[in-house]
Amino acid sequence: MIALLLDTVTTAAILFAVCAGLLLVFGVMKIINFAHGAFLTVGGYSALAVTQLGLNPWWSLAFAFVIGGLCGMLVERLVVRPLYARPLDAILATWGLGIIIGQIITLVFGRDVKFVESPLSGTVGLLGTTYSQYRLAVVAIAVALAGAMAWALNGTRLGLLTRAVIMNENLAKGLGINSTLVRFFSFSIGAAVAGLAGALITPLSSVDPNMGVPWLINAFMLAMVSGMSLISLAAACLVLGGLQVVVSTYGNPILGGLTIVLVAALVLRIRPQGFARE
Repeated sequence: MIALLLDTVTTAAILFAVCAGLLLVFGVMKIINFAHGAFLTVGGYSALAVTQLGLNPWWSLAFAFVIGGLCGMLVERLVVRPLYARPLDAILATWGLGIIIGQIITLVFGRDVKFVESPLSGTVGLLGTTYSQYRLAVVAIAVALAGAMAWALNGTRLGLLTRAVIMNENLAKGLGINSTLVRFFSFSIGAAVAGLAGALITPLSSVDPNMGVPWLINAFMLAMVSGMSLISLAAACLVLGGLQVVVSTYGNPILGGLTIVLVAALVLRIRPQGFARE
């Protein structure tokens, strides 16, 4: 039972990290960034590069954050910005861009599945059981990420401007806020967080050109049920991630992989605002 509880908490932490960047972009820009999975993959290969260079594996997090942010800046400026007034075209463009990024990664690194060195190895005794040190570290990193994003949104001028654009972009423009610049920073930070998440998950699995694709749908559904709130996102990750762990452990792992999508769809059918307060 303790192991199941720890699996639930660590799974929720991983899902939060994976979804946080997508939530930020969707909240500000009102588009679904289908290149989010590609940014996760970029983060994974950034971690692989750190491993191949023989650097301390912890550097992979910072490296992936920076590379993801740079990719986000280029994508927002060259691809997304011209399509602000055409959200459907923007969705299709990011979907196509995700495919292109995957093909570029394949050309550079090949199709082989690769593995990344974990910053922490081994287990630690906790609550009468032994558990992976790295998965516990991921929980701490996810909590720190949530705190940093909450502080940025609530304690900085950029965060104030971002929240103004989220609530009413037309009114924000009328007050002199440069919404284009807010969108640029929001998309770039969202991509950077996605890169960080990609580096976080690679020691738990592997790296390949399509590693971000399986995470994309779950991240999308969690963003939908969270109602654009970090607190609601954390609650959604804990509840839906916990259900996924239970179904995978006591039922069928394949059904477990579908749990988040199915339950999120049911929640939205019954309660359109999802986990957000009315």
